[in-house]
Amino acid sequence: MTDNTDTIVALATPNGVGAIAVIRLSGPDAINIANSVFKGKDLSKQASHTIHFGSIADGDLILDEVLVSLFVGPRSYTRENVVEISCHASGYIIESIIKLFIKKGARSAKPGEFTLRAFLNGQLDLSQAEAVADLIASNSKASQQVALQQLRGGFSTQLQALREQLVNFASLIELELDFAEEDVEFANRDQLKQLIHEITKIVGRLINSFELGNAIKNGVNTVIAGRPNAGKSTLLNALLNEERAIVSHIPGTTRDTIEEVLNIQGINFRLIDTAGIREATDAIEQIGVQRTMEKISQSALLVYVFDAAKITIEELNSDIASLQKPGVTMLVVANKADLLNKPGSQKVGKPGKNFADLFANQNFDKRDLSTSATSLLQPLGLPDIIFISAKEKRHIDDLKHKIYSSAVKDQLSGDETLVTNIRHLEALQKTEEALVRVLGGIDGSITSDFLSMDIKQALHYLGEITGVVTTDDLLENIFSKFCIGK
Repeated sequence: MTDNTDTIVALATPNGVGAIAVIRLSGPDAINIANSVFKGKDLSKQASHTIHFGSIADGDLILDEVLVSLFVGPRSYTRENVVEISCHASGYIIESIIKLFIKKGARSAKPGEFTLRAFLNGQLDLSQAEAVADLIASNSKASQQVALQQLRGGFSTQLQALREQLVNFASLIELELDFAEEDVEFANRDQLKQLIHEITKIVGRLINSFELGNAIKNGVNTVIAGRPNAGKSTLLNALLNEERAIVSHIPGTTRDTIEEVLNIQGINFRLIDTAGIREATDAIEQIGVQRTMEKISQSALLVYVFDAAKITIEELNSDIASLQKPGVTMLVVANKADLLNKPGSQKVGKPGKNFADLFANQNFDKRDLSTSATSLLQPLGLPDIIFISAKEKRHIDDLKHKIYSSAVKDQLSGDETLVTNIRHLEALQKTEEALVRVLGGIDGSITSDFLSMDIKQALHYLGEITGVVTTDDLLENIFSKFCIGK
């Protein structure tokens, strides 16, 4: 994929206006190339992990005053000689210095090539290298912590332990093939079966962690839906604590989706306020309702909001049934609960028992209203309901807690290994399939050669995750998505 013997150069900080930029050189000639244009100390005689002040000059022309940081291989990010030049962040200065280094023998680095060299030189395994990109892209505390845990090798250590146990048994089964004529067993089948069960359990737990891991990495798609005038936009504003959506008493004010990000305890929830669900009165509103239903199908979490003072039990049951989708968690939110006991809250002229009638003697100010309502709602087939007043911003924190807990489900802890990468997920799923075949082979008393093939398949897919097994196409696909300079 790449020539690992030359010296590469790239800007390691983002383009744009700023005070300082960092230009990185890596390769066998990095120190010599930098030294050939540096006016100051002789860099070839300086110790690793030191910083030196001087100037970068093209002949007699001084390009900039800089700080040069030296990292002598293998004590560097790439395990090669690395030089980082901190210069002023002028586009002209940056371009001039990089062109000068190229003239002196370096070449422009490809996207992710510094991290690729770190991987090829054994500084990182492949899952750790991918965690570097995740760490750079992290936009919340939780995503930063998960990426950092993987960068430190938590995921790799667990996978390596699994591979080592499988390799030991694979070696014994290979030995059996060498003595096939003697019909002997070196690998105890009961012990192998127990090991496969243990590994399958761990692999299954890692696979199941992807839902949370993906939510932490990319955010949780959260749709706010309900009938017109249920207070969806008011709720969005209350959750964000700003006037983001237009609020009006006129039904159908929101005709298209509005999207914002809400961070709750380190996890990003991508809130989507949608058009009210009803029989559309015009073509534009009809498109809005269609988009609402599409967003619900694509979401991980649905916050269904209804007007507690106006809706009937029949309407509520109908809405919940029609909005439930496979794989979508639904939170049912009774908005305008502060109006439950006020005059005029009863619905007029529509059949069906009014939801408000159930709570004629309930006090919304009590924080346990949702709990006390359970006994009233269960006989009607209704789920747990969260009572709020979006307009008065009451019990909004309770709703945020429910939103967070519905996504995390007590799975997030400081040392928990979470799968966040779809490539890792697919490799784990293929590992699990191979392990199932191994178990089936043991129970079916298949010959050692077929058993060995299935174990090798499991080892292959586990190895793909950490980079024990790689191809040039795989590395090209992974590192081409990195930013240049990393």
